[in-house]
Amino acid sequence: MKIEIWSDFLCPFCYIGKRKLEMALAQLPFIKDPEIVYKSFELNPEASLFNGTKIEVELAAKYGMSIDQARQNNQQIKQVAAEVGLAFDFEAMKPTNSLAAHRLAKYAKTTAFETEFVEALYQAYFEEGQLISDAEVLSAIAVEAGLDKVAVQEVLADDSRYLAEVRQDENEAYQFGISSVPYFVLDQKFAIQGAQPMEIFIKALTDVWAEGNATDSIQQQSDMMCDETGCEIKKS
Repeated sequence: MKIEIWSDFLCPFCYIGKRKLEMALAQLPFIKDPEIVYKSFELNPEASLFNGTKIEVELAAKYGMSIDQARQNNQQIKQVAAEVGLAFDFEAMKPTNSLAAHRLAKYAKTTAFETEFVEALYQAYFEEGQLISDAEVLSAIAVEAGLDKVAVQEVLADDSRYLAEVRQDENEAYQFGISSVPYFVLDQKFAIQGAQPMEIFIKALTDVWAEGNATDSIQQQSDMMCDETGCEIKKS
């Protein structure tokens, strides 16, 4: 099974959704060696680099809410994350631009360490409060995940390296009408939008597996869209 995931490393529900997918797959041993394809999606391509502003201040300004409301929302997200074993630290998070991280993830895809690097990036941002737009920080994360230090530094030193690959993913998202993440496409047939409840992941994965070697493309039929109430196949 091929599972494509559009996500941003600064998106809390992307990390939560990633973990839910992994937990669902662990309960479905008949789905052997799924091919996980990570796709880039910048929630805010114009985001500035970290300037010391707390994340609740940025969120309050972005969504027109009070700082207290932003903190309450973050606390709710923290509780959701804890339910899947993630320890979010909103006080330490450093909101920034994610393009360099996406470019480096594209380099990681050419190695045997993409999975380790993607997980390390999420952990660094959401649980460790690391600045994942900083070249030295990214380099340290990448090397710890198994990537070659010299190659990593070369990628980070040239803003054009792997930029085309990032833009290709984002163009695909635009063509498919993807406007929010996480967004999971299973065997180019079914889609799950958001960090849905575990039973929805399990149902969708099981249904796709049961379809066998179906070849209908995502362009040829509408997705099976899932929300908190369940999944529905919408005919084109």
